[in-house]
Amino acid sequence: MKAEVHVEFSEGQPGDRSYSIRIAPGGLALLPALLSESKGAHRYAIITDSNVAPLYGEALLHSIRSIAPSSDLFVFPAGEAHKNRASWVQLSDEMLAAGHGRDSAVIALGGGVAGDLAGFVAAAYLRGLPLIQVPTSLLAMIDSSVGGKTGVDTPAGKNLIGAFHQPQLVVADVATLKTLPFEHVRAGLAEALKHGMITDAAYLREGVANANALLVLEPEAMVRLIERSVAIKAAVVGADERESGLRKTLNFGHTIGHAVEALSQFELLHGEAISIGMVVEARLGEKLGETLPGTMEEVRAALERFGLPTAVPRGFDPLAVLELTRVDKKARAGLVEYSLLKEIGVSSRGRGSYGVPVRDDLVLETIRELSA
Repeated sequence: MKAEVHVEFSEGQPGDRSYSIRIAPGGLALLPALLSESKGAHRYAIITDSNVAPLYGEALLHSIRSIAPSSDLFVFPAGEAHKNRASWVQLSDEMLAAGHGRDSAVIALGGGVAGDLAGFVAAAYLRGLPLIQVPTSLLAMIDSSVGGKTGVDTPAGKNLIGAFHQPQLVVADVATLKTLPFEHVRAGLAEALKHGMITDAAYLREGVANANALLVLEPEAMVRLIERSVAIKAAVVGADERESGLRKTLNFGHTIGHAVEALSQFELLHGEAISIGMVVEARLGEKLGETLPGTMEEVRAALERFGLPTAVPRGFDPLAVLELTRVDKKARAGLVEYSLLKEIGVSSRGRGSYGVPVRDDLVLETIRELSA
């Protein structure tokens, strides 16, 4: 079973920037042919991390060299802690030393960290090289590889330095999920559930009903899940590339989630932190009158069906969580904006911009209420 989703932009920069997302078992083997069909680059810089390189990096380099013989593989240390400016500089310097020019393109191979970091290298290198996203984690397939957000973390917070840089092609090979640790599969499913929560209640409930098949990576169930999640994100991104309105809905759970993730020093997986964030933010919406009462309980039940965490971990200082929300990119005029639900499957429009400014005292009260 395979699927294809198109990303089309309704506004923004001139020119055709649409691209395809190909979802299929064996997609990695198809990549050279897909690149040849699209009149690809003379040379490719494959960027991946030290976990993915031995699994897929060398094999992909070998196949890419069949169409672009002077292509190279660049590897950085695995982990969110290495998605930083130092890695960006190192990779850029290595590409310069290898002589990559404007006839090159970057292939981002791996999970969300590799996609964000390699994407930012592509965005800045010689003021922009073509980018091909080849996600190998569920989270990257349904979320970070689609939409053009690239960047690196800083000590002040996640993704605070970066650029919008859309890929030319995304190829998601669901067979690569077999080498993913179970915890990473489960964490990726948190973002899929989020897509249902913000825009499609039926999709959310179908996902919950199919939990057993999804957790064991049943191929047909996974392709259907990835296709629908990607279609949801593609529609949102196509309508609002630069996050001036509708795209803010994708941030549901992320303000608290990013804070909890940072406070854990990234020991919590991104999807695990976002799971906690969605519960807290659903409750916050109920208190503000933005969210239908009872919504938080359905959010929590859906996440618990997949064994995801739904409370701020024991020992996490609520004040520390609050402080970390204040360095979030969504802060406006002294208040942090939250992306909230109206009900399951419908996002709150807030004051019309899909962002709801919330007082710190109410946020702190809710974090305390939902701490383990």
